Amino acid sequence: MHLPIEITRGVFWVGVNDRESDLFEAMWPLPKGISYNAYLITGTKTALIDTVKKTHFVEHLDKITRILGPDRSIDYLVINHIEPDHSGSLEALTRLFPHMKIIGNKRTLDLLDAFYGTGRNAMAVNDRDTLDLGERTLSFHITPMVHWPETMMTYDPLSATLFSGDAFGAFGTVDGALFDNETGQGVYEDEILRYYSNIIGKFSPMVTKAIEKVGGLTIGTLATAHGLVWRDNPGYVVGLYDRWSRHEAEKGVVLAYASMYGNTLKMAEETARGLAEAGLKDIVMHDVSHSHPSYVIRDAWRYQGIILGSCTYEMSLFPPMRHLTDLLVEKALKKRLLGIFGTYGWTGGAVKGLREFAQKIAWEIIEPVIEVKCSARSDELDQCRLIGNTMASRILSRQSV
Repeated sequence: MHLPIEITRGVFWVGVNDRESDLFEAMWPLPKGISYNAYLITGTKTALIDTVKKTHFVEHLDKITRILGPDRSIDYLVINHIEPDHSGSLEALTRLFPHMKIIGNKRTLDLLDAFYGTGRNAMAVNDRDTLDLGERTLSFHITPMVHWPETMMTYDPLSATLFSGDAFGAFGTVDGALFDNETGQGVYEDEILRYYSNIIGKFSPMVTKAIEKVGGLTIGTLATAHGLVWRDNPGYVVGLYDRWSRHEAEKGVVLAYASMYGNTLKMAEETARGLAEAGLKDIVMHDVSHSHPSYVIRDAWRYQGIILGSCTYEMSLFPPMRHLTDLLVEKALKKRLLGIFGTYGWTGGAVKGLREFAQKIAWEIIEPVIEVKCSARSDELDQCRLIGNTMASRILSRQSV
Protein backbone atom coordinates (compact mmCIF):
# COMPACT_ATOMS: atom_id res chain seq x y z
CA MET A 1 0.00 0.00 0.00
CA HIS A 2 2.40 2.64 -1.27
CA LEU A 3 -0.22 5.26 -2.15
CA PRO A 4 -2.17 7.47 0.25
CA ILE A 5 -5.78 6.44 0.82
CA GLU A 6 -8.61 8.91 1.40
CA ILE A 7 -10.57 7.73 4.43
CA THR A 8 -13.10 10.54 4.33
CA ARG A 9 -13.27 13.83 2.41
CA GLY A 10 -10.03 15.72 2.97
CA VAL A 11 -8.58 13.14 5.39
CA PHE A 12 -5.94 10.72 4.11
CA TRP A 13 -4.14 7.67 5.52
CA VAL A 14 -0.40 8.24 5.07
CA GLY A 15 0.75 5.33 7.18
CA VAL A 16 2.99 2.39 6.37
CA ASN A 17 3.23 -1.35 6.83
CA ASP A 18 6.27 -2.71 8.65
CA ARG A 19 6.89 -6.27 7.45
CA GLU A 20 10.56 -6.29 8.47
CA SER A 21 10.53 -5.90 12.25
CA ASP A 22 10.45 -9.18 14.16
CA LEU A 23 9.58 -7.67 17.54
CA PHE A 24 7.45 -4.83 18.83
CA GLU A 25 9.05 -2.86 21.69
CA ALA A 26 11.93 -5.36 21.33
CA MET A 27 9.74 -7.93 23.13
CA TRP A 28 6.54 -8.98 21.38
CA PRO A 29 6.66 -11.14 18.22
CA LEU A 30 5.30 -9.69 14.99
CA PRO A 31 4.66 -12.73 12.77
CA LYS A 32 2.15 -10.68 10.78
CA GLY A 33 4.07 -7.40 10.96
CA ILE A 34 2.46 -4.17 12.10
CA SER A 35 1.18 -0.94 10.59
CA TYR A 36 2.07 2.55 11.74
CA ASN A 37 -0.92 4.70 10.90
CA ALA A 38 -0.64 8.44 10.34
CA TYR A 39 -3.23 10.77 8.84
CA LEU A 40 -3.05 13.99 6.82
CA ILE A 41 -5.90 16.49 6.98
CA THR A 42 -6.04 18.96 4.11
CA GLY A 43 -7.87 22.26 3.68
CA THR A 44 -7.02 25.90 4.39
CA LYS A 45 -4.56 24.59 6.95
CA THR A 46 -2.99 21.13 6.88
CA ALA A 47 -2.50 18.91 9.88
CA LEU A 48 -0.59 15.64 10.17
CA ILE A 49 -1.84 13.35 12.93
CA ASP A 50 1.23 11.44 14.18
CA THR A 51 4.13 10.21 12.04
CA VAL A 52 5.68 6.76 11.59
CA LYS A 53 8.73 4.88 12.81
CA LYS A 54 11.85 6.49 11.33
CA THR A 55 12.80 3.30 9.46
CA HIS A 56 9.79 3.91 7.17
CA PHE A 57 10.07 7.67 6.78
CA VAL A 58 10.72 7.69 3.02
CA GLU A 59 7.49 5.86 2.20
CA HIS A 60 5.60 8.06 4.67
CA LEU A 61 6.97 11.24 3.10
CA ASP A 62 6.17 10.02 -0.40
CA LYS A 63 2.50 9.65 0.55
CA ILE A 64 2.44 13.13 2.10
CA THR A 65 4.04 14.85 -0.89
CA ARG A 66 1.71 13.09 -3.33
CA ILE A 67 -1.17 14.85 -1.55
CA LEU A 68 0.42 18.24 -0.86
CA GLY A 69 2.38 18.63 -4.08
CA PRO A 70 5.58 20.71 -4.27
CA ASP A 71 4.15 24.02 -3.05
CA ARG A 72 2.26 23.19 0.14
CA SER A 73 3.58 22.59 3.61
CA ILE A 74 2.38 20.89 6.77
CA ASP A 75 1.06 23.56 9.10
CA TYR A 76 0.58 21.40 12.19
CA LEU A 77 1.87 18.09 13.47
CA VAL A 78 -0.46 16.72 16.15
CA ILE A 79 1.24 14.18 18.40
CA ASN A 80 -1.32 11.88 19.99
CA HIS A 81 1.46 9.66 21.34
CA ILE A 82 5.17 10.44 21.53
CA GLU A 83 6.45 6.82 21.51
CA PRO A 84 9.02 6.57 18.69
CA ASP A 85 6.99 4.22 16.50
CA HIS A 86 4.66 7.25 16.10
CA SER A 87 7.06 10.19 16.44
CA GLY A 88 10.21 8.69 14.90
CA SER A 89 9.95 10.74 11.69
CA LEU A 90 9.49 14.01 13.55
CA GLU A 91 13.08 15.26 13.28
CA ALA A 92 13.21 14.69 9.52
CA LEU A 93 9.81 16.34 9.04
CA THR A 94 10.83 19.43 11.02
CA ARG A 95 13.85 19.87 8.76
CA LEU A 96 11.68 19.59 5.63
CA PHE A 97 8.84 21.71 7.02
CA PRO A 98 10.58 24.19 9.36
CA HIS A 99 7.44 26.29 9.92
CA MET A 100 5.37 23.28 11.02
CA LYS A 101 3.99 23.78 14.54
CA ILE A 102 4.01 20.77 16.84
CA ILE A 103 0.85 20.25 18.89
CA GLY A 104 0.74 18.15 22.04
CA ASN A 105 -0.18 18.34 25.70
CA LYS A 106 2.26 19.44 28.39
CA ARG A 107 3.51 15.91 29.03
CA THR A 108 3.95 15.36 25.29
CA LEU A 109 6.17 18.40 24.97
CA ASP A 110 8.25 17.34 27.98
CA LEU A 111 8.90 13.95 26.37
CA LEU A 112 9.45 15.60 22.98
CA ASP A 113 12.36 17.51 24.45
CA ALA A 114 13.68 14.41 26.23
CA PHE A 115 13.59 12.29 23.07
CA TYR A 116 14.62 14.82 20.44
CA GLY A 117 16.11 17.75 22.33
CA THR A 118 13.64 20.20 20.92
CA GLY A 119 10.57 22.02 22.11
CA ARG A 120 10.87 24.80 19.58
CA ASN A 121 7.82 25.79 17.56
CA ALA A 122 5.60 23.67 19.79
CA MET A 123 2.26 24.50 21.36
CA ALA A 124 0.78 22.83 24.42
CA VAL A 125 -2.93 22.04 24.46
CA ASN A 126 -5.19 21.15 27.35
CA ASP A 127 -8.10 18.76 27.51
CA ARG A 128 -10.97 19.87 25.22
CA ASP A 129 -8.87 22.60 23.58
CA THR A 130 -9.48 23.15 19.87
CA LEU A 131 -7.42 23.95 16.78
CA ASP A 132 -8.95 25.90 13.87
CA LEU A 133 -7.90 24.58 10.45
CA GLY A 134 -10.34 26.70 8.45
CA GLU A 135 -12.97 24.30 7.15
CA ARG A 136 -12.76 22.20 10.29
CA THR A 137 -11.84 22.51 13.94
CA LEU A 138 -10.05 19.73 15.77
CA SER A 139 -10.60 19.03 19.48
CA PHE A 140 -8.18 17.27 21.81
CA HIS A 141 -9.14 14.73 24.46
CA ILE A 142 -6.38 13.78 26.89
CA THR A 143 -6.51 10.09 27.84
CA PRO A 144 -3.52 9.55 30.15
CA MET A 145 -1.97 6.10 30.59
CA VAL A 146 -3.50 4.60 27.44
CA HIS A 147 -0.76 3.55 27.57
CA TRP A 148 1.74 6.37 28.27
CA PRO A 149 1.10 9.40 30.52
CA GLU A 150 0.79 11.82 27.58
CA THR A 151 -1.57 9.87 25.32
CA MET A 152 -4.50 11.76 23.84
CA MET A 153 -7.08 11.47 21.09
CA THR A 154 -7.94 14.01 18.40
CA TYR A 155 -11.48 14.48 17.09
CA ASP A 156 -12.67 16.00 13.82
CA PRO A 157 -16.39 16.85 14.13
CA LEU A 158 -16.75 17.67 10.42
CA SER A 159 -16.07 14.05 9.40
CA ALA A 160 -16.93 12.53 12.80
CA THR A 161 -13.44 10.96 12.85
CA LEU A 162 -11.70 10.06 16.10
CA PHE A 163 -7.94 9.67 15.79
CA SER A 164 -7.50 7.36 18.76
CA GLY A 165 -3.75 6.80 19.06
CA ASP A 166 -2.80 3.39 20.43
CA ALA A 167 -6.30 2.78 21.81
CA PHE A 168 -8.32 0.30 19.70
CA GLY A 169 -5.19 -0.74 17.83
CA ALA A 170 -3.84 -4.15 16.86
CA PHE A 171 -0.77 -6.05 15.82
CA GLY A 172 -0.57 -7.00 12.14
CA THR A 173 -0.18 -5.14 8.88
CA VAL A 174 -3.16 -3.94 6.88
CA ASP A 175 -3.08 -6.25 3.91
CA GLY A 176 -4.81 -4.51 1.03
CA ALA A 177 -7.87 -3.89 3.19
CA LEU A 178 -7.46 -0.73 5.27
CA PHE A 179 -11.09 -0.48 6.39
CA ASP A 180 -13.10 -2.84 8.57
CA ASN A 181 -15.80 -3.22 5.90
CA GLU A 182 -13.19 -4.49 3.42
CA THR A 183 -12.29 -7.58 5.42
CA GLY A 184 -13.60 -10.10 7.89
CA GLN A 185 -13.21 -8.64 11.37
CA GLY A 186 -12.52 -12.06 12.87
CA VAL A 187 -9.34 -12.31 10.81
CA TYR A 188 -7.83 -9.59 12.99
CA GLU A 189 -9.42 -10.28 16.38
CA ASP A 190 -6.64 -12.53 17.75
CA GLU A 191 -4.06 -9.82 17.04
CA ILE A 192 -6.34 -7.10 18.42
CA LEU A 193 -6.52 -9.05 21.69
CA ARG A 194 -2.81 -9.90 21.74
CA TYR A 195 -2.03 -6.21 21.26
CA TYR A 196 -4.51 -5.18 23.94
CA SER A 197 -3.42 -7.74 26.54
CA ASN A 198 0.31 -7.22 26.07
CA ILE A 199 0.55 -3.49 25.39
CA ILE A 200 -2.54 -1.82 26.85
CA GLY A 201 -3.97 -4.32 29.34
CA LYS A 202 -1.96 -3.26 32.40
CA PHE A 203 -3.71 0.11 32.19
CA SER A 204 -7.22 -1.28 31.81
CA PRO A 205 -8.83 1.10 34.35
CA MET A 206 -7.59 4.03 32.27
CA VAL A 207 -8.95 2.42 29.10
CA THR A 208 -12.39 2.23 30.72
CA LYS A 209 -12.13 5.92 31.65
CA ALA A 210 -11.01 6.87 28.15
CA ILE A 211 -13.95 5.05 26.56
CA GLU A 212 -16.34 6.82 28.91
CA LYS A 213 -14.65 10.15 28.17
CA VAL A 214 -15.15 9.98 24.40
CA GLY A 215 -18.49 8.20 24.71
CA GLY A 216 -20.41 11.40 23.99
CA LEU A 217 -18.72 11.95 20.63
CA THR A 218 -20.37 10.88 17.40
CA ILE A 219 -17.80 8.50 15.92
CA GLY A 220 -18.34 7.73 12.25
CA THR A 221 -14.74 6.70 11.65
CA LEU A 222 -12.24 5.38 14.17
CA ALA A 223 -8.71 6.02 12.91
CA THR A 224 -6.31 3.95 15.00
CA ALA A 225 -2.53 4.18 15.22
CA HIS A 226 -2.11 0.45 14.47
CA GLY A 227 -4.34 -1.82 12.43
CA LEU A 228 -7.66 -1.29 10.69
CA VAL A 229 -9.49 1.98 10.23
CA TRP A 230 -13.05 1.39 11.48
CA ARG A 231 -15.66 3.24 9.42
CA ASP A 232 -18.44 0.65 9.08
CA ASN A 233 -18.72 -0.58 12.67
CA PRO A 234 -16.36 1.30 15.01
CA GLY A 235 -18.51 0.19 17.93
CA TYR A 236 -17.28 -3.37 17.40
CA VAL A 237 -13.66 -2.70 18.40
CA VAL A 238 -14.69 -0.19 21.06
CA GLY A 239 -16.90 -2.91 22.54
CA LEU A 240 -14.02 -5.39 22.57
CA TYR A 241 -11.73 -2.95 24.33
CA ASP A 242 -14.45 -2.04 26.82
CA ARG A 243 -15.09 -5.69 27.68
CA TRP A 244 -11.39 -6.52 27.98
CA SER A 245 -10.71 -3.41 30.09
CA ARG A 246 -13.26 -4.71 32.59
CA HIS A 247 -11.49 -8.12 32.64
CA GLU A 248 -14.59 -9.86 31.26
CA ALA A 249 -13.86 -13.27 29.76
CA GLU A 250 -15.28 -16.18 27.78
CA LYS A 251 -16.08 -19.66 29.09
CA GLY A 252 -12.86 -21.50 28.38
CA VAL A 253 -9.45 -22.45 29.78
CA VAL A 254 -5.86 -21.83 28.78
CA LEU A 255 -3.56 -24.57 30.08
CA ALA A 256 0.14 -23.67 30.08
CA TYR A 257 2.73 -26.22 31.13
CA ALA A 258 6.49 -26.63 31.50
CA SER A 259 7.89 -30.13 31.01
CA MET A 260 11.51 -31.19 30.48
CA TYR A 261 11.05 -34.95 30.04
CA GLY A 262 7.34 -35.37 29.39
CA ASN A 263 6.15 -36.14 32.91
CA THR A 264 4.50 -32.77 33.54
CA LEU A 265 3.11 -32.92 30.00
CA LYS A 266 1.42 -36.22 30.88
CA MET A 267 -0.31 -34.48 33.77
CA ALA A 268 -1.30 -31.56 31.51
CA GLU A 269 -2.94 -33.89 29.03
CA GLU A 270 -4.95 -35.65 31.74
CA THR A 271 -6.03 -32.28 33.13
CA ALA A 272 -7.17 -31.21 29.67
CA ARG A 273 -9.10 -34.46 29.37
CA GLY A 274 -10.84 -33.65 32.63
CA LEU A 275 -11.90 -30.28 31.21
CA ALA A 276 -13.36 -31.90 28.11
CA GLU A 277 -15.11 -34.70 30.04
CA ALA A 278 -16.93 -32.05 32.07
CA GLY A 279 -18.23 -30.40 28.90
CA LEU A 280 -15.90 -27.45 28.40
CA LYS A 281 -15.46 -26.73 24.69
CA ASP A 282 -12.77 -24.07 24.51
CA ILE A 283 -9.43 -25.45 25.73
CA VAL A 284 -6.10 -24.00 24.58
CA MET A 285 -2.77 -25.57 25.56
CA HIS A 286 0.66 -23.91 25.52
CA ASP A 287 4.09 -25.41 26.10
CA VAL A 288 5.89 -22.45 27.69
CA SER A 289 9.19 -23.62 26.19
CA HIS A 290 7.75 -23.03 22.73
CA SER A 291 4.87 -20.56 23.01
CA HIS A 292 5.95 -16.96 23.46
CA PRO A 293 4.37 -15.49 26.63
CA SER A 294 2.48 -12.93 24.56
CA TYR A 295 0.22 -15.69 23.21
CA VAL A 296 -0.40 -17.18 26.65
CA ILE A 297 -1.22 -13.72 28.03
CA ARG A 298 -3.63 -13.18 25.13
CA ASP A 299 -5.47 -16.42 25.90
CA ALA A 300 -5.43 -15.71 29.63
CA TRP A 301 -7.21 -12.44 28.85
CA ARG A 302 -9.74 -14.30 26.72
CA TYR A 303 -10.76 -17.15 29.05
CA GLN A 304 -12.10 -17.38 32.59
CA GLY A 305 -9.85 -20.26 33.67
CA ILE A 306 -6.07 -20.65 33.67
CA ILE A 307 -4.28 -23.85 34.63
CA LEU A 308 -0.52 -23.82 35.15
CA GLY A 309 1.64 -26.90 35.49
CA SER A 310 5.39 -26.82 35.97
CA CYS A 311 8.33 -29.07 36.61
CA THR A 312 10.81 -27.98 39.29
CA TYR A 313 14.11 -26.54 38.12
CA GLU A 314 16.88 -25.84 40.63
CA MET A 315 14.38 -25.87 43.52
CA SER A 316 12.11 -23.35 41.86
CA LEU A 317 9.77 -22.78 38.93
CA PHE A 318 11.02 -23.76 35.49
CA PRO A 319 12.46 -20.43 34.18
CA PRO A 320 10.07 -19.94 31.22
CA MET A 321 7.14 -20.56 33.58
CA ARG A 322 8.55 -18.10 36.09
CA HIS A 323 8.89 -15.54 33.29
CA LEU A 324 5.26 -16.09 32.30
CA THR A 325 3.95 -15.73 35.85
CA ASP A 326 6.02 -12.56 36.37
CA LEU A 327 4.48 -11.06 33.23
CA LEU A 328 0.95 -12.05 34.28
CA VAL A 329 1.46 -10.27 37.60
CA GLU A 330 2.85 -7.27 35.74
CA LYS A 331 -0.20 -7.13 33.46
CA ALA A 332 -2.55 -7.10 36.50
CA LEU A 333 -5.17 -9.40 34.98
CA LYS A 334 -8.10 -9.92 37.35
CA LYS A 335 -11.07 -12.20 38.00
CA ARG A 336 -9.62 -15.54 36.89
CA LEU A 337 -9.83 -19.09 38.28
CA LEU A 338 -6.48 -20.85 38.66
CA GLY A 339 -5.57 -24.54 38.61
CA ILE A 340 -2.11 -25.71 39.72
CA PHE A 341 -0.07 -28.90 39.36
CA GLY A 342 3.60 -29.75 39.22
CA THR A 343 6.44 -32.24 39.47
CA TYR A 344 9.75 -32.43 41.30
CA GLY A 345 12.70 -34.79 41.63
CA TRP A 346 14.84 -34.62 44.76
CA THR A 347 13.05 -31.56 46.21
CA GLY A 348 10.01 -29.45 45.44
CA GLY A 349 9.69 -25.86 44.34
CA ALA A 350 7.42 -25.54 41.32
CA VAL A 351 4.09 -25.79 43.12
CA LYS A 352 5.34 -23.50 45.87
CA GLY A 353 6.24 -20.96 43.21
CA LEU A 354 2.80 -21.25 41.59
CA ARG A 355 1.09 -20.78 44.96
CA GLU A 356 3.17 -17.65 45.52
CA PHE A 357 2.11 -16.42 42.09
CA ALA A 358 -1.55 -17.02 42.98
CA GLN A 359 -1.15 -14.98 46.13
CA LYS A 360 0.46 -12.08 44.25
CA ILE A 361 -2.16 -11.97 41.52
CA ALA A 362 -5.10 -12.72 43.86
CA TRP A 363 -6.79 -15.37 41.73
CA GLU A 364 -8.94 -18.08 43.28
CA ILE A 365 -7.23 -21.48 43.32
CA ILE A 366 -9.28 -24.49 42.23
CA GLU A 367 -8.63 -27.57 44.33
CA PRO A 368 -7.06 -30.06 44.30
CA VAL A 369 -3.51 -28.83 43.86
CA ILE A 370 -1.32 -31.74 42.72
CA GLU A 371 2.43 -32.15 43.26
CA VAL A 372 4.07 -35.36 42.04
CA LYS A 373 7.51 -36.82 42.61
CA CYS A 374 9.10 -37.58 39.24
CA SER A 375 6.19 -39.21 37.39
CA ALA A 376 2.47 -39.39 38.16
CA ARG A 377 0.87 -42.72 39.06
CA SER A 378 -2.64 -43.66 37.98
CA ASP A 379 -4.28 -42.25 41.12
CA GLU A 380 -2.37 -38.97 40.68
CA LEU A 381 -3.48 -38.72 37.06
CA ASP A 382 -7.04 -39.17 38.33
CA GLN A 383 -6.43 -36.12 40.51
CA CYS A 384 -5.31 -34.18 37.42
CA ARG A 385 -8.57 -35.04 35.69
CA LEU A 386 -10.36 -33.85 38.82
CA ILE A 387 -8.66 -30.45 38.50
CA GLY A 388 -10.06 -30.26 34.98
CA ASN A 389 -13.49 -31.50 36.03
CA THR A 390 -13.74 -29.02 38.88
CA MET A 391 -12.48 -26.09 36.83
CA ALA A 392 -14.88 -26.83 33.99
CA SER A 393 -17.84 -27.23 36.34
CA ARG A 394 -17.10 -23.92 38.02
CA ILE A 395 -16.81 -22.10 34.69
CA LEU A 396 -19.90 -23.64 33.14
CA SER A 397 -22.02 -22.78 36.18
CA ARG A 398 -20.48 -19.33 36.58
CA GLN A 399 -22.07 -16.09 35.51
CA SER A 400 -20.07 -14.27 32.85
CA VAL A 401 -17.23 -12.23 34.29
